Amino acid sequence: MKIGVYPGSFDPVTFGHIDVIRRASKMFDEIIVLVMYNSAKSSPLFSKDERVKMIIEATKDLDNVIVESFDGLTIDYCKSKDIHIIVRGLRAITDFEYELQIAQTNKELSHGNVDTVFLTTSIKYSYLSSSTVREIASYNGDIYPCVPDFVAKAVYEKYGFNHEKQGDQG
Repeated sequence: MKIGVYPGSFDPVTFGHIDVIRRASKMFDEIIVLVMYNSAKSSPLFSKDERVKMIIEATKDLDNVIVESFDGLTIDYCKSKDIHIIVRGLRAITDFEYELQIAQTNKELSHGNVDTVFLTTSIKYSYLSSSTVREIASYNGDIYPCVPDFVAKAVYEKYGFNHEKQGDQG
């Protein structure tokens, strides 16, 4: 069975994340979306449990997607579950430099047993990041084109706004 793990903070999950999850779900028998804490980022907007629930809702139509949370290094999770493939999404060349360093570190820490597969983000989501979504929402800007409606509502609630979707976003 081919199993891949897609780790990230997903704070909140965006259409870009969902795109990578959907595409990875076609490549693997099982894809585990691993919600983690990122010490390099500021305190999260949502708890890990809230993020897990959002991703489960956003991927409920994908039978081979499992959503879990983990405290620690992705490589330790992989070792504990005997997983040999990490999936990462790339938006731009600047992502590649950062992700390549992490991939090489994970390869070394796993003694060559874990590889990283990079999926380039679909062009329509290449601008999108969770931090951008949080920034827009913090000023009550429109994040409905960036995240599922139920996620947008939850984000606005965190910032104390009652922002409603305006017309057709297409």
